[in-house]
Amino acid sequence: MNAVGPMRHDRVVPLYAGAIVLIAHLAANPHYGFFRDELYFIMCGVHPSWGYVDQPPLAPLLAAASQLFGHSLFLLRAIPALFAAGSVYVTCLIAIELGGGVFAQALAAIVAFLCPVLMSFGMKVSPDTPGLLLWPLPGLFVLRVVRGGDPRLWLVAGAALGIAFQAKYSVVFFAAALLAGLLATPQRRVLLSPWCLGGVALAIAIALPSALWQVQHGFPMLELLKNGQKGKNVQLGPLEFMFAEILITNPILSLVWLCGFIWLLRATTERFLALSFLVLMLEMIALHAKHYYPADVYPILIAAGAVAIENWTERVKTLRPALGALAVVSGLVLVPYVLPVLPIETFIRYHRAVAPILHLEAARTEHHRLGPLPQDWADMQGWPELTAIVGRVYSTLSPEERARAVIYAQNYGEAAALEFFGTDHGLPPVISGHNNYYLWGTRGRSGDVLIDINGTCGERWHLYRSAALGANFTHPYVMPYEDNLRIMICRGINRPLTEIWPSLKSFN
Repeated sequence: MNAVGPMRHDRVVPLYAGAIVLIAHLAANPHYGFFRDELYFIMCGVHPSWGYVDQPPLAPLLAAASQLFGHSLFLLRAIPALFAAGSVYVTCLIAIELGGGVFAQALAAIVAFLCPVLMSFGMKVSPDTPGLLLWPLPGLFVLRVVRGGDPRLWLVAGAALGIAFQAKYSVVFFAAALLAGLLATPQRRVLLSPWCLGGVALAIAIALPSALWQVQHGFPMLELLKNGQKGKNVQLGPLEFMFAEILITNPILSLVWLCGFIWLLRATTERFLALSFLVLMLEMIALHAKHYYPADVYPILIAAGAVAIENWTERVKTLRPALGALAVVSGLVLVPYVLPVLPIETFIRYHRAVAPILHLEAARTEHHRLGPLPQDWADMQGWPELTAIVGRVYSTLSPEERARAVIYAQNYGEAAALEFFGTDHGLPPVISGHNNYYLWGTRGRSGDVLIDINGTCGERWHLYRSAALGANFTHPYVMPYEDNLRIMICRGINRPLTEIWPSLKSFN
């Protein structure tokens, strides 16, 4: 591998690539509507905390901050757009660090942008979104230290890992894999630097408040993950997991990161990155993780693969435009699945034609029955309409009942949507036993007058003296389990709601 990177004038490529990705995401992201998890993140962020049942605080706080001046899908989706742009920028820097020239940087940028799972992380706010930048960044700085760079970069790497922990706890496995990769190679010598210890201390200091929150609340995240493995999540064997990795990174584009893995494995100084990736995959397989959990690591391998391909085509440079075009064309095929760029009806026709050919069912992570849309797009539909119907049911109550009423939702998506959009309809507090809504409790309401979403009290009508159907919610594009929802009005609770509350707990 080249010890010295390309000339400085080549370094404009990362800037151009990052700017193009930012503009593309800003234009394409804010469509279809708020995703159910985004609504939940916003409502979590409205209740600032060092942790939540199912996530650290970073994504919720960013999501809530984007809505300080009113409902704005554009501002919300600008957050992942910025992380996606930063990720592509750092991917290009890694390619430069590995000796890549203009072609390697351009190819790395194209693949990192069009890689479906990474594009999805850059489309909507999620705990994985900050990792687009905060996983490759420490990889870049550790690589620079290994190659003789300033050891003080350990502090920046540690800070990045600490902040990444505040976005998603799985960064611990990436950090452990990075450590294992270094320990398995002669590059372990860089771990003896006092700056390395400083970086570790800084990472722990940044991560500690969220970790302590989990400790203080009895590790609800572990309970949630255990319940998820027993319930709706698809369990993948080792070969199935790796096949899913190829699918979520695009079967054609995945050839780039596979080349990067092989190239790094054959290297000397940089072999630790390949070994780190291998350890990370083994960790994920052993833990029965969802296939997208380790995906923020791919920019590192994509950069390496682009440099490898640049080296292999040095004598046949005429192949490079064709390879770049192949990457663009193959990447665009899956863009409608990860960016909301097509009108809904057009997408449905596209999906019916493309999905059977691409075997997209193999990449699913949950067992839920689907409607005409994949789950990500279905979970962006119907929330304002559901809130409007609940608002009409609420308006039928007497003034005295409205003063005492509370809304019960079966899951955090419904609850968050009703809270978020409910401000336009003057809705009462919303409660749920799902995830962090359980910790927020009964909101001081007795439950004597309860508007029940999805009619779940129909299974517990003995708790109320009367239960009447207020309305039905239907929508052609929502997930089937949220279509034909009964909106029940329950009156006269027979037991205190606080006594019933523990039985409603659902961490999943």
